[in-house]
Amino acid sequence: VQLQASGGGLVQAGDSLRLSCAASGLSFSTYRMSWFRQAPGKERELVATINSGGSTNYAEYVKGRFTIARDNAKNTVYLQMNSLKPEGTAAYYCNARSLGHDLGWDDEPDYWGQGTLVTVSS
Repeated sequence: VQLQASGGGLVQAGDSLRLSCAASGLSFSTYRMSWFRQAPGKERELVATINSGGSTNYAEYVKGRFTIARDNAKNTVYLQMNSLKPEGTAAYYCNARSLGHDLGWDDEPDYWGQGTLVTVSS
């Protein structure tokens, strides 16, 4: 399984970015896909998640500004980030979790992408 994240960069506060994560080696449409972020010196935290049925959930601090979406035909998950803030500076990681793991049926490990760096200047 490979998850290839891209789209990070240096932007100013208030700008937008769209991250992409292309997956291979798994039955993409059946996996929950998520974006996490990790700022320097801080723990990794969940930003947004979308399940196989398309239901989404967001961290409170990104609600109304970020949108997660998936294209099962392209095996890709996106994170549209609008109105970026300096505190959004972090490495952003995509994550894939199997339906079985989600439901507690099996212990298939999560898969992680390599991270893409987002830097938001004030």
